[in-house]
Amino acid sequence: MQTPWGELALADAHVHFFSYRFFASLKVGQALPPGNTPIESLGWDLPPEDPAALARRWCAELDRHGVAQAALIASTPSDEASVLAAKAACPGRFFAYAMVNPAAENAAVADELNAVCLFPAMHRYSLHDPRAERIIAEAAAKRCVIFVHCGVLTVGVRKKLGLPSPFDMRFSNPLDLHAIALWFPEARFVVPHFGAGMLPGCAMRGSTLPTYSAAPWKSPAPAASCSVPIPRSFRAGGIAPPSKPSSRYW
Repeated sequence: MQTPWGELALADAHVHFFSYRFFASLKVGQALPPGNTPIESLGWDLPPEDPAALARRWCAELDRHGVAQAALIASTPSDEASVLAAKAACPGRFFAYAMVNPAAENAAVADELNAVCLFPAMHRYSLHDPRAERIIAEAAAKRCVIFVHCGVLTVGVRKKLGLPSPFDMRFSNPLDLHAIALWFPEARFVVPHFGAGMLPGCAMRGSTLPTYSAAPWKSPAPAASCSVPIPRSFRAGGIAPPSKPSSRYW
C-alpha cells in the first residue's frame, strides 16, 4: 500500500472469521438453509459451508483494500478447523487464531495455530483457574501467541441477532495476567483494544516487569495520544513473535 512514508505492506491483526460453523453455534438455525434466516433478514450474506471458499472471498476483499496479510480469528470454540482450512487455502496470507474455552471438556490447543484466543468474561472463568493455566502452558509450549480479551466485551453479531450475552466482567481485569506472565516469561501475550476500557490496568501491569518497550496508542479524547512502557512479552494490540519456550515450565 502506498503511504506518506512510501510503499508499505499492510496487515490486519484482528479479523473475525465468521464461518458457517460460527453462525450454526449461535443457535440461529443449525442447518442454515438458504432463504429468510435471521442472518439473511439483516442483509448479511450466508457464509459458504467450505471455509476455504470463505477464505478466498476474504483474499479478494483484502486485495481490494491493499491488505497483504490478516489474522483470522475463529470466533466460537471448536472452530479451529475453519481458520486452519483458510490458512491452508491461501498460503502466506492468513494467520490462524482460534477461540479456546479452557472450561470446556477436552479443551486443547490445536496444532498449527498461530494464536489461541481467551475470553474469560464470555466463558466465565478466572485466568488463574488451573484449566486456563493448562491451556496457556500448552499454547506457550507450541509457540502460540496468547490473545486475551480484557475489559468491556460486546459482540455485535449477537446483539444484531437479539441473542443474550451474559458475560461476567469480574474476569476481565488485565492485572490477572501479571502473575501469569511471570510464570511463563517466554510466552507472548496480546491484549486487544488496549484493554477495552481498562488501559490503566494494562499500563500498571506493563510497568512492573523488568523488560520494556514503548507501545503508542490513541486515547479516547480527540487529537490526543500517549504511550506507556509495555514489556516485550506483552503487547496491547500488537504481536510479539514467540521465542523458544523454556522447558522448566512444562
